[in-house]
Amino acid sequence: MSTKAYYQKQIIDLRARMAREKEAMKRDNESYARLIKSASSPSTKASYRKSKVDKAESHKRNIETIKRQIAQAQLNKVKAPK
Repeated sequence: MSTKAYYQKQIIDLRARMAREKEAMKRDNESYARLIKSASSPSTKASYRKSKVDKAESHKRNIETIKRQIAQAQLNKVKAPK
């Protein structure tokens, strides 16, 4: 069985990972917005829009997974011996 310190470190690491994922989501969103704005044909714009939505959904799924992992680590921390 692990200690409270282990779970505390895990929670800190997961929160940092979530912050990086949110930054990546923001960066990708801005990048796709630039691509959409500069696209020359309607089909290219549509393709970029679809990619932008797909990538945003992927980031959202990753963030939700990390949130669940944080919740589990917090629960384990409460149950862990000192």
